Amino acid sequence: MKFQYIVYFLLVVVCLSSCVPLKRITYLQENEQQKDSLLPVRKAQEPYRLQINDLLSVRVKALDDELANIFNPIGETNPNASNEESLYYEGFKVDARGNIRVPLLGEIPVIGRTVEEVRKSIEERLLKDYFKKEANLFVTVKLVGIRYTINGEIGRPGSNIIYRDQATIMEAIGNSGDIPIDGDKTDVIIIRQYPLGQKVHHIDLTSIDAMNSPYYYIQPNDQIIVNPLPQKTLGTGTTGLQSFTAILSVVTALTTTILLFIRL
Repeated sequence: MKFQYIVYFLLVVVCLSSCVPLKRITYLQENEQQKDSLLPVRKAQEPYRLQINDLLSVRVKALDDELANIFNPIGETNPNASNEESLYYEGFKVDARGNIRVPLLGEIPVIGRTVEEVRKSIEERLLKDYFKKEANLFVTVKLVGIRYTINGEIGRPGSNIIYRDQATIMEAIGNSGDIPIDGDKTDVIIIRQYPLGQKVHHIDLTSIDAMNSPYYYIQPNDQIIVNPLPQKTLGTGTTGLQSFTAILSVVTALTTTILLFIRL
C-alpha cells in the first residue's frame, strides 16, 4: 500500500510540474499596482533609418504629367501580378552599396537616412535639374510595407508584410497565426539588422512592460523566433489533462514492470 501511495504522490507532483503555468501563456500581464491604471506607453518611435534590401516607393507628381511619369515606373509589370509582386518590380530596392537607382537621377545614397530625408533629397534634385518652382512638384517616399520573418512555435511561420509605417510585434504575431500554448512567450527573440551587422534582442511578451521595450515595434527585415517551452521538449503535455495522461501511461508501465519483477 505504501508503494501505491508513493506512486500516486509522484504522479501528482510530476503532473503539476509538467503542465504550463497560466503566467507563461498570457500576454501583457499587469501586476496588482498596474491594474486599471493609466500606463505611460512609448508611442513616439525613433525614425527608421534605411538599410540594405529595403524596398522604397517613390512617386512624383507635377503639373507636367508627362515629365513626372518618367520617374514613376507604373504599368511596366505583368498585369496579372499580385500586389506584392507589383511592389517588387515597381519599387526601388536599396542595393549592397546603400543606393537606389531612380530614372534620370541615377544612383541616390539612402542608407542610414530616413524616408523624409530621402524625399527632400530627391525633391531638391528634381527642382534643380528638371522642374521649376511653378510646377507644383509633389514627391512622396515610403517604405513598401514592413517585411518580417517569423519562425518556431507560431501558427503560420514564414515571411509576411504589414502595409503600414509602424507595426508592433503583437500585430506581427497575430498576423502569423499567434503563438500556441507550447511556445515560449517569455523570451521571444528578435534578430535585427543594423548598418554594421545584426544584433539579437529578447522581449518578454507576458509582461505589460514589453510595450515600452525598444523592440516592441518591429522594423523591416526583422527575424522573429519563438522557441518551444520545455514541456514540449519533454513530451509531457501542455495542459493538466495531457500531462496526466502521459505520466499515467509511464507510471502504469513502470508499476507493471516492478510488480512482475517482485513476483518473480
